[in-house]
Amino acid sequence: MTALVAFSFLKDIHAQAIGGNAAYNFLKLPSAPQLSALGGINVSNISSDLGLAANNPALIRTNLDQQLMVSFNALYAGVKNFSSAYAYRYEPWSANFSAAVHFLDYGNIITTDASGNISGNMRPRDYSVQLSASRSYEKHWHYGATVKFINSNYGIYRSSAIALDLGVNYYDSTKGLQAGLLLKNMGAQLKKYEGSSADGLPFDIQLGITKKLANAPLQFSFTAHHLHQFDIRYADTAFDNSNGMQGSGRGSFTIDKVFRHFVFAAQVFVSDKIELTAGYNHLKRRELVISNSATGLTGFSIGAGATFRKLQIRYARSHYQNNTGYNQFALNLPLDKF
Repeated sequence: MTALVAFSFLKDIHAQAIGGNAAYNFLKLPSAPQLSALGGINVSNISSDLGLAANNPALIRTNLDQQLMVSFNALYAGVKNFSSAYAYRYEPWSANFSAAVHFLDYGNIITTDASGNISGNMRPRDYSVQLSASRSYEKHWHYGATVKFINSNYGIYRSSAIALDLGVNYYDSTKGLQAGLLLKNMGAQLKKYEGSSADGLPFDIQLGITKKLANAPLQFSFTAHHLHQFDIRYADTAFDNSNGMQGSGRGSFTIDKVFRHFVFAAQVFVSDKIELTAGYNHLKRRELVISNSATGLTGFSIGAGATFRKLQIRYARSHYQNNTGYNQFALNLPLDKF
């Protein structure tokens, strides 16, 4: 009930948007390698990795107590993506808490006037700071909330916002069944960009199921996103035509519209310390594939994790175009073990 009330209130202030019409789209970037490897979106996978819990607050569990996660991702043109999170269990309240920072550094950019004369330089950046809490309900249910402060700085164009995430998770260990629901980025701007009207946040409703097989070291995830709008194709026909893009897929095929909402993933547990992950994001593939060009592994992602008593090492590679892949690394340190 609390989630529905919050969702209704925040939706009424018209602060949400999808596609290319929202501000702070860096919030869509996966902040941890395992999330990248799972296709970039996952709300159901219960893990010993705090990186997944930083995405859905309902996944913050007791086993993450005093874990520190630090992640790095080098993107195109020198853009760097840093993330860090820390979790803590507060027993008197029977609650789990975490704090996280997500930071994008776009490097130094030379600024010029209308005639092309150099007038200086700027260092644009985006970041969010979030605080999360979760609790359990009866045997199988967990719920959580995250409050975010968001800031963008592009020279003279600066903006800030506040947002709320609400998550629920169901876990039945006897059946190996995990399910999650996340209402993400509900909020509004505190300060708008200079010379612009108020911009919406990249609001999303995500629902996912993860199933671990009983007699094999395999686990599958099936996640749906943008459940609040059916057609999520990016509508910029002029751009697509001028750049030879088929990404927006302006055809009327209903099946393609449906599959753009889904992300598929699988994990193999090689041993109790080694896991391998693969994911496929259909929306990413359709938006980034170039017409009359090899499609390659666009939309696919892979990853690996090595979990030891005092250290977790995680890696992911996501393919955004047929010749471009990005590598993401993270270290997870259970500080209570030192």
